[in-house]
Amino acid sequence: MIAERIYCKPKSIAEALSMAMDNADDFRYLAGGTDVIINKFQGNSDTNCLIDITGILELKSVTVEGNMLRIGALVKLDDLKKNQIIQQKFPTLLIAAHAVASPMLRKTATIGGNILCENRCIFYNQSEWWREAVGYCLKCDGDICIATGGKKACFSKFVSDTAPVLICCDAQIEIAHNNEIHSLPLESIYTGDGIKPRNLDKLSLVTGILLPLDNNYKCVFMKLRPRESVDYSSLTTAVSINKNGRIKIALGGVDPKPVVTESASIDNRDELIARALRKSRVIDNDVYSRAYRRDMIKVYLNRSFDELLNK
Repeated sequence: MIAERIYCKPKSIAEALSMAMDNADDFRYLAGGTDVIINKFQGNSDTNCLIDITGILELKSVTVEGNMLRIGALVKLDDLKKNQIIQQKFPTLLIAAHAVASPMLRKTATIGGNILCENRCIFYNQSEWWREAVGYCLKCDGDICIATGGKKACFSKFVSDTAPVLICCDAQIEIAHNNEIHSLPLESIYTGDGIKPRNLDKLSLVTGILLPLDNNYKCVFMKLRPRESVDYSSLTTAVSINKNGRIKIALGGVDPKPVVTESASIDNRDELIARALRKSRVIDNDVYSRAYRRDMIKVYLNRSFDELLNK
């Protein structure tokens, strides 16, 4: 018997949370759809209920609240460049957003969707018949990680391009749950488990991102990928320095979660780079080899430090 397919389109956050509760056993929030719909076509998601949140207007605005800039979760990546405050205070976020996918997709994809995009692996993000032929991995109910041969952990890689920059700018993520809204550091939602990469309650709804306006960040973003558009990240690096001289590094594409490293100053870059390398669990689950991606971490971070010192 074919399961009933349900499509809901709430007009408010409260209505979305209510619909999620009514379908708690089997639903996904849908925004730009650039991740959710592809996973459904590949057979990596069998959700029968989609809750389309694109009708919630309060999630589409960029506002200043006290000393924080609030970016609604449904703000499209292509629309970030239209905001003057982002242009002035967080220009590197625009560079990172421009590195996502292709121009057409950026007109659909949202910033909330990008920070929540599903971890990827060349042995998982394939069609159903391909995965059946090769063998199912830990991320799709198999009993082995095809990339490593291990049976305990999935190392599918974290691939958001905007999240590393946001983390380097001390972003908070705003979440609605049980009709209450609270915020927490963005990096805290990522678990490092490739199968369940985020620790958000399923019924929670990401409503926005908060960025402090008074830290005068200088930030550098770099991305490794085979082509200049469309391709997901093989390595993303973001490095920032704030008004007090604090350094923050966030890496993507080389671990199931963002690799975050901090220092009170830029004085010992070699030690900072070594710490970031030690924390990165790079495996051969990408078009580029593990060894090459590890080498490029050092290359990109050194280039980023040089650029920061010249800003």
